[in-house]
Amino acid sequence: MQQIIIAILLGIITGWGLNHYLDASQTKEVASYINIITDVFLRLIKMIIAPLVFATIVSGLISISGSSSVGRITIKAMVWFIIAGLVSLGIGMLIANVFQPGVGLNVVVPQEEVNTGLNTSGFSLKNFISHIFPSSFASAMANNEILQILIFSIFFGAALSYICHNNKKKSLFVTLIEDLAHIMFRITDYVMSFAPIAVFAAIASAITVQGLSLLYDYGKLIGLFYIGLFLLWAVLSGVGFFFLGKGMFSLMKLIREPVALAFATASSESAYPKTMNALDRFGVPKKISSFVLPLGYSFNLDGSMMYQSFAILFIAQAYNIDLSVTEQILIMLTLMITSKGMAGVARASVVVVAATLPMFSLPEAGILLILAIDQFLDMGRTATNVVGNSISTAVIAKLEEKQSGAEQKEQSSKIAQEV
Repeated sequence: MQQIIIAILLGIITGWGLNHYLDASQTKEVASYINIITDVFLRLIKMIIAPLVFATIVSGLISISGSSSVGRITIKAMVWFIIAGLVSLGIGMLIANVFQPGVGLNVVVPQEEVNTGLNTSGFSLKNFISHIFPSSFASAMANNEILQILIFSIFFGAALSYICHNNKKKSLFVTLIEDLAHIMFRITDYVMSFAPIAVFAAIASAITVQGLSLLYDYGKLIGLFYIGLFLLWAVLSGVGFFFLGKGMFSLMKLIREPVALAFATASSESAYPKTMNALDRFGVPKKISSFVLPLGYSFNLDGSMMYQSFAILFIAQAYNIDLSVTEQILIMLTLMITSKGMAGVARASVVVVAATLPMFSLPEAGILLILAIDQFLDMGRTATNVVGNSISTAVIAKLEEKQSGAEQKEQSSKIAQEV
């Protein structure tokens, strides 16, 4: 954690120096070379994500006794994800409505269509549902499609559990997958040792090109967005404290490093291994963390959802377009669906916003207003995604522990009565 904080500070100082003493063309060229470090690190992370998710999900499913546990955990997780999503969207809209960051910009709606450079095609409910199911496991692994890997892993893990249960002995496949999980965690340790260097490069590159002045120009928008994130953190922490008690403080302490890593690199994938490790140290059983956490990476993106509702209302205000309460509710419900197709899409939150704008007759060119500072917004929303997924996994583990304990107690009582 200390190394990452130092890397962030050094990155800011280095980026400011390069931006100050180099001209515009030189800063872009220098930043492109600095980005090589970040790109290599993120490639190494992507290299381990697919086999790590597959191995942990399958081994977790095998360790869960009985299919009822899988269904029970899934229902609890989805209920949490839906409620957390609505709360996140609601906070984003609340902050935008109360403080109105876009009012006064008086941007004129362009007469011609503006190319935003974002691919918004394919963001429909039909395409999303069909995309969930892999046509090829190899393709899903190659493209790091976490949701598709999750689906295949559930089928594979369920089938392997069935075979082991019928044969009443441990299959060789189980041993191989458990060994694969251990190997991937060891590789993860090797890769994560380069994290501080990658964090330094990511921050230095962004500041080299954009400069610190960008933070001043968009200070109000960035400030209000982070106020919204702080409020969301407070709500999530409050709910976490309700279920976990004082353990909530221990959890927040344990996830500081993955949160800082996610913030600096603006990549949830980079924080996945360390988040798994933090939850393991907190006491969350691997059978739950290895199932709920990957599920949350597709369905529980609290920071991203808050950003989407906030950004859409900001754009509407900038163009002096009034949205009624009914329209805002429809936007919220639409985002609940479209945001679920974000996994594996580059700059996914921005793409979802760009795809949603024309649905409500809002100018798609409005996305250009926030593209310049998206890197700084992305850092906050990505860190929030990690916090939300960590708390949800810990709470679901706690609820499952209580329910399993109650069931065992009831079973023991029945046996005693029969005797």
